[in-house]
Amino acid sequence: MRILALVPGGIGDQILFFPTLDDLKRFYPNAQIDVIVEPRSKGAYRVCKLFHDKSLQVLPFDFKDRNGLADWGNLLGIMRDREYDAVLSLGQRPAIGLLLWLTGIPTRIGYAGTSPSFFLTNPVPLNPDQYAASMYHDLLQGFGITTPCPELSVTLLKEDLRWAEEEQERLGVKESGYILIHGGASELSQAKGLDKIYPAQNWQEIITDLQERQPQLPVVLVQGPSDRGLCDRLVRSCPGVKVTSPPDVGKLAAAIAAANLMLCTDSAPMHLAVAVQTYTIALFGPTDPAKLLPTGDRYIPIASPTGNMADISPKTVLEKVWGG
Repeated sequence: MRILALVPGGIGDQILFFPTLDDLKRFYPNAQIDVIVEPRSKGAYRVCKLFHDKSLQVLPFDFKDRNGLADWGNLLGIMRDREYDAVLSLGQRPAIGLLLWLTGIPTRIGYAGTSPSFFLTNPVPLNPDQYAASMYHDLLQGFGITTPCPELSVTLLKEDLRWAEEEQERLGVKESGYILIHGGASELSQAKGLDKIYPAQNWQEIITDLQERQPQLPVVLVQGPSDRGLCDRLVRSCPGVKVTSPPDVGKLAAAIAAANLMLCTDSAPMHLAVAVQTYTIALFGPTDPAKLLPTGDRYIPIASPTGNMADISPKTVLEKVWGG
């Protein structure tokens, strides 16, 4: 059996889709599964077990690009040539439903109401008022699978765990442990104007308090491609703070897994923290914590009272850190 999944979105969306892939493989152990993802998200599959088991192949396609008819035609050709038995899609645009119909794939699964009914053979009710991983997992109802959504999980490679250990030694935090902070957001989020970055002065107040109360527990900043400005400012204003720049998702996940505490905004590192079960306090501005963070004692959301990240008080964050 050959199954195709169309998974547009960023790295966080891919990680949230992992439980769906895991259950799909559990119910169809001999299936070959392919996923079509945006090029920027392909790196997420470094921490996907099925990818390393060779039972899953990742194909890139830039859903967000201004694709012409030739681009869509090439994608359609790939989907038709591989003779899939079933396809499921997270996409909610009518054009995606049309694309699935044109492939001629016998079983076409998507959310009901997002495309004309004849485009999909097995439409599934869309319930957006739940944790996103569970919403994605609902697509398996199109296969008759109604089991609960598993918890997020990732696979850490030995080389990534070794890199994390060497990085802890370089930073001088291997024996002490550390608090990890990711305060930035993806370039796409910033391009869309989404308010997902917590102000540097607020982080400075939090870091200063952490250093005063727990001087033996270092604070480490995660610096991604879009975070250099924020990290540089915090390094200048908070003596003793350390910086790590994991080169890929696997090494980032390993660094998060080794942390005592993760403080972050709504971003891909937050989903990795959930997947490796690191105690996490996550800050939310315009997004809904109930849809992006699972319930549990290890995952503490802090929602802005106004929808603006800057309006989350450092005092509120510190109260959660110290259990107030």
